[in-house]
Amino acid sequence: MKFGAAMFFTDYSMTPGELARALEERGFESVWAPEHSHIPLSRRSPFPAGGEIPKQYYDVMDPFVSLTAAAAATTRLKVGTGVCLVVQRDPIQTAKLVASIDRVSDGRFLFGVGNGWNRDEMENHGTVFETRHKLARERIEAMKAIWTQSKPEYHGEFVNFGPMMTWPKPVQKPHPPVIVGGAFPYGARRALRYGDGWMPHRRRPAYENVATLIPEFRRMEAEAGRSVPITIWGAREDPDLLLRDRDLGVERVVVQLASAKADVILPELDRWAALIRRVGG
Repeated sequence: MKFGAAMFFTDYSMTPGELARALEERGFESVWAPEHSHIPLSRRSPFPAGGEIPKQYYDVMDPFVSLTAAAAATTRLKVGTGVCLVVQRDPIQTAKLVASIDRVSDGRFLFGVGNGWNRDEMENHGTVFETRHKLARERIEAMKAIWTQSKPEYHGEFVNFGPMMTWPKPVQKPHPPVIVGGAFPYGARRALRYGDGWMPHRRRPAYENVATLIPEFRRMEAEAGRSVPITIWGAREDPDLLLRDRDLGVERVVVQLASAKADVILPELDRWAALIRRVGG
């Protein structure tokens, strides 16, 4: 089982390069950067974890910029969006961003995507909350066409463009893995429909015990006629739970780190390095 770590990179956290080097030195497989373009003050959308929205949600840097810095500072560590809010991004420009970072990282990019929960945030981008799931699917399908075809075109309800020329193409073939974040069962269904992985969130109250959902997900895979790897977001420092995840066939777990400096984060990473050796990451 692989181990990743995520951080909301801000002006008061470790830098992306600094954290990435520390992770690579300690046996982590990947670093992840979340995304929020902004947080509207209207706050009509409740925070999924309950309570107030943490400060780092307001302050987080752009994930593609952060991950490019992380990739430049390392040689093996994979870099992933956790998650990219594709319903708030133009698909043609985002396809170029993904292909470009896959190029500069020499094929180390993981494209974690999500459809979002903050109605106000996405409406500021012109996205209709009720149709965001279909919009996300069309944008991802359109990006796949851009990555894999020399003269791509796409014609859907929300995304529509004729034949075009656009490069670069990604290093990874046919494209970087699209890892779909989302709750069970709807996020899992979307992952099986158009993703290359499913990423449930253990830190959300309703899905804290994600492991109990995996047998049902395996049945969904059988019905869909395809299988995708599982990445569990929000790993805990619990050896028994990690061993259970490993034995259930989970491909990767991701540790959520605080937006803090090295004096806070490095001791935590040292503890995780010992767990990685124990679990066999």
